[in-house]
Amino acid sequence: MTNTLAYPNRTRSRAADTPLVLTVPGLGDSGSAHWQTAWETSLDRDVVRVDLGSWDDPHRNTWVNKLNLAIRRAERPVVLVAHSLGCLAVAWWVEYEALQEEHNVVGALLVAPPEVDGAIGGRDPDPRLARFSPAPRCVFPFPSIVVASRNDPWIGFGRARSLAEAWGSRFADAGPAGHINADSALGDWEFGRLLLDQVIARAGHTSVVAAPPQPAPRAQGLVAA
Repeated sequence: MTNTLAYPNRTRSRAADTPLVLTVPGLGDSGSAHWQTAWETSLDRDVVRVDLGSWDDPHRNTWVNKLNLAIRRAERPVVLVAHSLGCLAVAWWVEYEALQEEHNVVGALLVAPPEVDGAIGGRDPDPRLARFSPAPRCVFPFPSIVVASRNDPWIGFGRARSLAEAWGSRFADAGPAGHINADSALGDWEFGRLLLDQVIARAGHTSVVAAPPQPAPRAQGLVAA
């Protein structure tokens, strides 16, 4: 899957105003056990991965440019579903592009943004993350939800909440779910699918989720922005 937005195995057409979900992975891409990969399969062709390239050696402006190209090529409403450093790519895209020109992004789900501005857990950040510093503090011009885990090794819970406030996003508590990645063993992450539905609903569109998600566990819940 690449940012050329090719759709293999397309079996039926979609209305031009039905949102396309673009997944935006972080460092190292998202492997076969990652919930983003599961969504790309279980939600069929409505979910396409953006190929940012240089997954292990990211360059901020290159990632932003490739994301912008994918969004423009969609030629339909887009919902962004970013994980980890992909969230910062989205934030910088907003700073560079969405606040300057018209765009077709109608919502975003931002999962486990990492700390890029300083030390975390007594260690300095990965220098590759520091390339995306400082984290933009711009308010997103579309509905968004930031999801954070209470034991994410890559960012403090309070810091993640502050990013949500800066971006004008709602904030969702994922409970103790690590970095909300493949190591978290979330499968197709039903709580995340529920949040995706909420983003799409707030954007004024019907759900693109193939099957209705189950209620979120008690440890998880939305916190008012």
